[in-house]
Amino acid sequence: MNAITGNDGVERRAALLATAAEVFAARGYNATTVRRIADDAGLLAGSLYYHFDSKESMLDEILSAFLDELWAGYGTVLAAGLGPRETIEALVTQSFRQIDRHGPAVAIYQRESRHLSAQPRFAYLADTRLKFENAWLRTLERGVAERAFRADLDVRLVYRFVRDTVWVAASWYRPGGVHSPEEIARQYLSMVLEGITPRT
Repeated sequence: MNAITGNDGVERRAALLATAAEVFAARGYNATTVRRIADDAGLLAGSLYYHFDSKESMLDEILSAFLDELWAGYGTVLAAGLGPRETIEALVTQSFRQIDRHGPAVAIYQRESRHLSAQPRFAYLADTRLKFENAWLRTLERGVAERAFRADLDVRLVYRFVRDTVWVAASWYRPGGVHSPEEIARQYLSMVLEGITPRT
C-alpha cells in the first residue's frame, strides 16, 4: 500500500479511503482495525481519526461512493430507451467500468453486504440490491416478451448467472491490464448473449 503524501485535505481523505478499501477487501471488515489502516497509510492511528470518526464511517463512504456512481450509470442506461439486448449490453459494460474504477469496493460489497445490511447504518445496501435486481429482471422480462430473448428463459436464473459472473471479475481484474473494461464486457457479452437470444 502507498503512504499518503501531499497536504491537500481532499486528496489525503481520498487516499485514506483508497487504502481502507484495499485493506477491507483483502482482510475483511471485521478483521480490519483502524490501526492496520493507519499503518498501511503511513500514519499514526490518531491521525486517521482527524479525518474519520470510525472504520464504519470509512466503509460507509467507500460503499456509498461506489453504489452512487454505479446507479448513476445504470440510471442513464435505463432512461435511454434502448432495446432489451442493448440495455443488457450497456448494463454489463457499466458494471465492468465500475469494477475498473472501484475494484476493492466491489469486492467488499460482494462479500460483506448481506450481513452489513442488518445494521441500521447500512440498511441501504438491501434496498440497493433490490433496486438493481428489479432493473435487471424488468429488462430480461421485456426481452422475453419482445422475443429478443428466448421464450423458455427463467429470467431470475439468468439474472443471478449474469450478476455473479460479472461481479466475480473483481477478484481477478486489475486496472491497466491487457484488456480494457469495455473489451472484457464485449467478450463476456458475446458468450452470454449467444445463449439467451433465439436461434434463427
